[in-house]
Amino acid sequence: MPQVDEDASDEARYGSSAWQDGAEMSTGERTRLLLVRHGESEVTVKQIIGGDLACTGLSPLGRRQAEALGERYMQGYEPKVDALWSSTLPRAIETADLLSPSLGGLKVHTHPDLVERRPGEADGIGYQEFGSLFEWTSDFHPHLPLAPGGESLAAFSYRTGQALYELVEGYPGTTMMVVCHGGVIDIAMRLFMGLGMNSQFVLWTLNTSITEFVTTDEPGVWRLVRYNDSAHLGGLPPRTEPAE
Repeated sequence: MPQVDEDASDEARYGSSAWQDGAEMSTGERTRLLLVRHGESEVTVKQIIGGDLACTGLSPLGRRQAEALGERYMQGYEPKVDALWSSTLPRAIETADLLSPSLGGLKVHTHPDLVERRPGEADGIGYQEFGSLFEWTSDFHPHLPLAPGGESLAAFSYRTGQALYELVEGYPGTTMMVVCHGGVIDIAMRLFMGLGMNSQFVLWTLNTSITEFVTTDEPGVWRLVRYNDSAHLGGLPPRTEPAE
């Protein structure tokens, strides 16, 4: 993962209060990272690109998905979570807020570098409209932005990797839940599994699914425990159908 200065660690940037919620730390020496994709968002239902400007939070189904995950944690079979983090986009924060009561009331700590790829001028643009306004070049030119003022795939990968590095290196031996985005989880899979940015595979990470990584005895080597665990979504519709 990308190296960062010690002064840029999570504690230096955000303060040690992130780990002073009154909850007892989980036992064991392994660092465990639980990546949860946010619930279904309003921008997804509206079929628009949701950056800082357009994102308005979860759809009704998205809230039900987050509540279902919370109910799963209330059953007591999932790893005890020491700290709850979220990206700063409303759909992630709302998901984390809905999960907090089932995690012992953990405070939601936000991290601006856990957001989805920054869309620039494409923020709020419809999926179908995007193709007529901008050229999709990321698959061939990872250093070109998604749209003017937006983020390239390379910059997104570095930014996300740095943020995850800060969390896992700053607080070893703890269990962190990070509510984030499909793109962030995609980057995490590539980083923790030693795959290249342009490795040709496709992930389809479901809303509120759990992807879990844990450290091993070999320094720098992580084990993928599970990907896209969405057992709690049984009985819920797969999506909200867009309005005609």
